[in-house]
Amino acid sequence: MSNFMNMQLALAGVCQAALLVKTLARTGKCDQDAFEASLESITITDPDETIDIYGNLKNLHLGIETLSSQLGHSSKPKDSEITRYVADILGLERKLMRNPQNMSDLAKRIDNIKRLKLHSSLFETQMMSNLASIYKDVISPLGSKIQVAGNPTILKQAGVQDKVRAILLAGIRSAVLWRQLGGKRRNIIFQRKKILKVVDLLQQRLNDQF
Repeated sequence: MSNFMNMQLALAGVCQAALLVKTLARTGKCDQDAFEASLESITITDPDETIDIYGNLKNLHLGIETLSSQLGHSSKPKDSEITRYVADILGLERKLMRNPQNMSDLAKRIDNIKRLKLHSSLFETQMMSNLASIYKDVISPLGSKIQVAGNPTILKQAGVQDKVRAILLAGIRSAVLWRQLGGKRRNIIFQRKKILKVVDLLQQRLNDQF
């Protein structure tokens, strides 16, 4: 895949995290395959190919569809909540990249998760709590907290809170990757048509797989 296509895979990863946060906050549930793939991406730090971070293209189908609908020409209104989450994630990533100490802390904490993962599933309650604490300790202090909208009763549940924070951490991971591949926020606006062409191609590849 070209670098530009890889960049859109990373941006789809951010969009997927945003959609999963929205769904979790409203229902307490979400697409399990997408959820697991997004969380796994946090621990894959030395891939051979960009897509390896997410396992395969199917694991990113929600993110690709979301990116398409958010940037597409459809007369259907764009999801302002998804737009806000994506913008907030990219904003926090930018602050993270400007803070070497937090970057170092993040790398150490993720390395620890990778060690724990040798003996425990990433999706066990304690591991989920560990991922959530990384977001809470390292990412949240960087700027204004992301205001998650949803069902108050569901959002009060500790398990849901941990899942939301863990997925936000996965969104940050994808945002870091997007930036490393050359992603810039202004390009989402000024290169919209070019991005959509690549996203259309990715959707065609997905359709061939399903």
